[in-house]
Amino acid sequence: MSSETAAQTSVSTHILDTSVGRPAEGVALTLSVRSGGDGAWSAHGASKTDADGRCKDLPALPEGTTHVRIEFETEAYFVSHQQAEEQQDAPRVRDSGAFFPEVAITFAVKPGEHYHVPLLLNPFGYSVYRGS
Repeated sequence: MSSETAAQTSVSTHILDTSVGRPAEGVALTLSVRSGGDGAWSAHGASKTDADGRCKDLPALPEGTTHVRIEFETEAYFVSHQQAEEQQDAPRVRDSGAFFPEVAITFAVKPGEHYHVPLLLNPFGYSVYRGS
């Protein structure tokens, strides 16, 4: 495997808050990688979702990466949106706090491919899939 091929292995993500039908802006996330199923996790990048709920600036994966983990910090997102709703005297659509304070998604990768991993999120559930 050449380093040129490994450099082409990449990850992107986006989050849709299905409770409001809008992108989830400003969600912090971290990207970790490992080689082999029993390898140690190594931090590899961090970012936040943009106004469209997307994160396109994660670094290319290092050569030999077999597994990737994305950890989404969802609690801060839900807390900030709950405060915004309260300031606007909007009807309360959420309980206090976040049922899922973080969401960690782990998946296997192959060299030379792009992996887009969308997260459909609401206060009490989430779904994830391999997108394109």
